[in-house]
Amino acid sequence: MAAPVNMLLAGFGGQGILFAGKLIAYAGLIEGRELSWLPSYGPEMRGGTANCSVCLSDEPIGSPLVLEPDVLVAMNQPSLDKFVDSVVPGGKVIVDSTMCQRLPDRDDIDVFPVPATQLAEENGLKGLASVILVGKLLREIGFCDPRTLDAAIAKSVPARKAHLLPKNRKAFEIGMLNEDGESVPVCSLPDDWSVE
Repeated sequence: MAAPVNMLLAGFGGQGILFAGKLIAYAGLIEGRELSWLPSYGPEMRGGTANCSVCLSDEPIGSPLVLEPDVLVAMNQPSLDKFVDSVVPGGKVIVDSTMCQRLPDRDDIDVFPVPATQLAEENGLKGLASVILVGKLLREIGFCDPRTLDAAIAKSVPARKAHLLPKNRKAFEIGMLNEDGESVPVCSLPDDWSVE
C-alpha cells in the first residue's frame, strides 16, 4: 500500500494546472486508488488564479479540499507565496524557477526548483511546463508507476489533440530526468522507456 498524499497545484490560469492535476488523478484511477480532484479558478480563467487539490489514498478520502498539502507544485510567485506556509513539515515543494525568483527559506521542507517554463520553450514544448513538473513530482515522491502516468497522459490528451501526445510524453520525460534538488529520486523511468 502506498502512503496517502495530499497535493496542491497552483499557478495562473492557462499554465496547465488543472490538466496536471487531472494527470495525477487519472494515474490514481488507473491504479485503483481512492482519489479526489478539486479544481478552483478565478472568473478570469486565463491569466487569473488557478489551483487544484488532488488526494491519492488507499483509504476513503474525508475531504477533497487540501488545506495542509504534503506536496505543493507552484508555477508562479504569487501561488508560491500564498501556499508555501501551509505545506506540512517534511513536505515537498516543486517550483517552476523560471516563474519564481524567490524560493522558500523554510528548513523543514524539501524544495525542488525546476526551470520548467524555460525547459518547455527550449524543447519546443511551449505550454507543457506543468507536465514537466508532474514528471519531476513523480521522480521525487513516486505517487504511481511511470507507465501508469504515461497511460494517464494518453487518456487525458483529447482525440482532437492526439498529435500533442508525443510532446506531452517528452515533457514528462524531461521532468523525470531533471536532477535539480538534493534528494535521491524514489522513481525513475523504465530501462526500455522511449518517446514515440
